[in-house]
Amino acid sequence: MKFGKTIKLFLIDGDPSGRLTCELSNWTGLAYRIPRTEVKRCKDRSNLNSTGVYMLFGRSEDADAVYIGEAEDVYKRLQDHLREKDFWNEVLVFISKDENLNKAHIKYIENKLYEKAQTIKRYKLLNGNIPPMSSISESDRAEMDEYISNLMMIVNTLGHKLFEGLKDSQEMESDSIFYIEGSRGAKAKGVQTHEGFVVLKDSRIATTVVPSYSERLHAKRNFLIESNEIAIIDGEYVVMQDILFSSPSAAADLVTGRSANGLTEWKNINQQSIRDLS
Repeated sequence: MKFGKTIKLFLIDGDPSGRLTCELSNWTGLAYRIPRTEVKRCKDRSNLNSTGVYMLFGRSEDADAVYIGEAEDVYKRLQDHLREKDFWNEVLVFISKDENLNKAHIKYIENKLYEKAQTIKRYKLLNGNIPPMSSISESDRAEMDEYISNLMMIVNTLGHKLFEGLKDSQEMESDSIFYIEGSRGAKAKGVQTHEGFVVLKDSRIATTVVPSYSERLHAKRNFLIESNEIAIIDGEYVVMQDILFSSPSAAADLVTGRSANGLTEWKNINQQSIRDLS
């Protein structure tokens, strides 16, 4: 069961696109969001000289990218990254208001965050090596796991889907899954989410497309094949991982190889379309 949360944002410079802090009610953690161009101004934030974890966000090779790190003096480490890494334009920093994080804690957190981001595969991970797991007590693990849960919530709140899967367990209930079967081998299933429509792994899309298929859709289809998100296996075009589309129709166009109204063509196990359920 999920409960409501109160999150407090403070615009340090009165600028919504500038530096801010983020706090969660009844949590000892503190988050900073800092644009790259504002890092040097943070010498006035003495608590950034403490132990913490951070995420550098930017773009690399036309993909969302992130570097996950830890430091016993976060501000000093960010100064290093200004000189050494040029892909990023924003950093999220997480520290403890009661200064209760030590080196073993942040190594544990860094490893868990890396593993989660690697599993979700929303961002390209730019860490050169897998962060090692530190050995901490059972009670410390429980505290750090709670810290990580709150941290992930705040990362999402601040606009980065780094730790958010394309679908959740509620969306995967049987009557919430929608199906399409069509000509040329199209046989797919998917779910609606708050971000759009997700075509699920192991779906099949049409092996060919109609002559009127647009250049934009051809480009999307070719990109998914070239990036191995769709693979040709024994003559079938198989979806290799969950793929997010902006709408049910965008997903249906790709699956069927023709122009399609996703609101009417995607149907659940009871043969109800998305439009029927609206």
